[in-house]
Amino acid sequence: MFLTSSIHIPISTNRVLAISTSLSLRHLISLSTCKYRPQSPIYQSHSFSTSTPNRMIVTPLTELLGIRVPVVQGGMQWVGIPPLVAAVSEAGGLGILTALTQPNPEALRVTIRETRQLTSKPFGVNITLLPSINPPDYEGFARVAVEEGIKIIETAGNNPGPLIKYFKANNCIVLHKCTTIRHAKSAQRMGVDVLSIDGFECAGHPGEEDIGGIVLLARAAQELSVPYIASGGFADGRGLASALTLGCAGINMGTRFLCTVESPIHQNIKEKIVASTEQDTVHIFRTLRNTARVFKNKVSMEVVALERRPGGVKFEELRDLVSGARGRLVYENGDPDYGIWSAGIVLGLINDIPTCDVLVKRIEKEAEEIIGSMGKLIKAEAKL
Repeated sequence: MFLTSSIHIPISTNRVLAISTSLSLRHLISLSTCKYRPQSPIYQSHSFSTSTPNRMIVTPLTELLGIRVPVVQGGMQWVGIPPLVAAVSEAGGLGILTALTQPNPEALRVTIRETRQLTSKPFGVNITLLPSINPPDYEGFARVAVEEGIKIIETAGNNPGPLIKYFKANNCIVLHKCTTIRHAKSAQRMGVDVLSIDGFECAGHPGEEDIGGIVLLARAAQELSVPYIASGGFADGRGLASALTLGCAGINMGTRFLCTVESPIHQNIKEKIVASTEQDTVHIFRTLRNTARVFKNKVSMEVVALERRPGGVKFEELRDLVSGARGRLVYENGDPDYGIWSAGIVLGLINDIPTCDVLVKRIEKEAEEIIGSMGKLIKAEAKL
């Protein structure tokens, strides 16, 4: 084993205070329509190597899951399939298959076996409980995951209790996604092993309480007794280092992994992500109390317009616009305006399309260097 030293990051239970401004980046820096790129002195004076370091960051997450880097690729519909999942795990993070991307439980069995052909490293399965008139075979997906020896499960959605109980009875490690501290404490009582705290910045469903990650994570440090990871707005080592200082055991990334070489989506969409900024997402379904953060395009803005009209709108009137089939075709045909697709405000931090190996190692190296440099901020008090 090439590791010679480590950085151990304990879970903090101390209260963390943060001061922020309400100014957007465009109010601080004139960038026209271009994205902020590493050309300013702050970047030029601090370049990062992507070579494999001879040390590692150790957190409760890395120790529990047996992974090298405390980075999780969260479940993503149509995207969390074997090539991406295996690439993330091989890079040292945790790749996660998305069960509901598959048409039935037996198809999930096939993808689990395909993933095992690509990596011997740990990976997990995501099962998200969605409101539906004709719900998927959740029990079947859960059974297949257990039968195939999956030991790491990511759950999300409403009423996860029965699934969590089933997985814990089968000695699985359960990571549950929450958007409020109230729900996180409830899941903790159910016996989950790790909580993913999703801030308002995240892609997909951020909940209805509009609480940003900084406050949510500081509250998690006050209230939770199990390890938790940060989700929403993370793309680089700066994000990982900041999450660790807020008491997190790691980070969850979705949109960032969407824009990698191994991601199965069309190259046009990856290039669209790189060309976009943090201003290029929008919330839909606000009036339906099922808020979702998605990419700002012709379809999503049409949905917003319908929601804002006098009297509002019923979901039946939106069904064709927001259908999952149209969203899937975005990833297949490369037209970013064809349908609804999820994206977080982390768009503003994505400047390239790396391999998962380059990305994860870069995040690890950046975080290590930032953590190492923090000690320079503490100096002996000058005598008067």
